[in-house]
Amino acid sequence: MNVTSKSVIYPGSFDPITKGHEDVIKRSLALFDKVFVAVAITSSHNKKSLFSPDERVALIRELFDGQVGVEVILFDGLLVDLAKELKTTVIIRGLRAVSDFEYEFQMAQMNRQLLDDIETVFLAPDQQFSFLSSTLVREVTTLGGDVSGFVSPLVLERISEKL
Repeated sequence: MNVTSKSVIYPGSFDPITKGHEDVIKRSLALFDKVFVAVAITSSHNKKSLFSPDERVALIRELFDGQVGVEVILFDGLLVDLAKELKTTVIIRGLRAVSDFEYEFQMAQMNRQLLDDIETVFLAPDQQFSFLSSTLVREVTTLGGDVSGFVSPLVLERISEKL
């Protein structure tokens, strides 16, 4: 059931995209006609990347190939500027735990200060993914751990090729 005919931006580093991210994208499609998966070129966090931004975009596009309503794009700069460019006023953010809320709430409030009509919608991932983050996947995989339960087979294949 489509609640609205609006589009939404789902921003992030997606390095790598996890099953939790995939869950949020799929659930967003139940609420919105179009989900712009916006891969950040730069991040406000200092993280050691596993994949380049272009590799992340290509991987997510391949992962959602044929999925109507998903468009994967690169972005750099302020998210509100991207929202204006895409003519959308809704941002989706996944909340895994209460600890995510404070940071995400601050970002939502700052975005609203920068652009009056921007709204942030928080989605909780499926319970089985509530602990999952790209950072954990990168750490476990670089230490030789098995991340097959946390990423799709395609992503696992790309991680194996990288390492």
